[in-house]
Amino acid sequence: MSPFTRLQPTIRVLLADDTPDIRKLLRVNLELDGRFEIVGEAADGAEAVALTRFLRPDAVVLDLAMPVMDGLQAAPLIRQCSPESRILVLSGFDHTRMEARAREQGADGYLEKGTAFGLIAETLADLCLAGVPERSRPPARSS
Repeated sequence: MSPFTRLQPTIRVLLADDTPDIRKLLRVNLELDGRFEIVGEAADGAEAVALTRFLRPDAVVLDLAMPVMDGLQAAPLIRQCSPESRILVLSGFDHTRMEARAREQGADGYLEKGTAFGLIAETLADLCLAGVPERSRPPARSS
């Protein structure tokens, strides 16, 4: 990471998935990217809504199949309590089955679990930085 990267704003992310190992993999890979700060983790949809209300993250990475409240139930509540937060669904469901429903509920993007971490990071950055002037964006990670 360049010393100048630290001067750029980071993208604050909340991870919501009921599988601790998936949250850990996402955390490690997004933090290594250098553009993201993980500000919280939720194990179910209700916790994701509560943490979003409190933390106001730039983005929520949201699983669909979770206990207590699933991602389809949580997405509109997240959108309601933090309209500026971008929602990226990262789901085990095939996109042809669930993407349209997720977007109807407020998701800004949809990727299937197993997607390369580089693509997850780029999609998340694109969702959060749409409309942000180029000079204010954190630099893209170089390979």
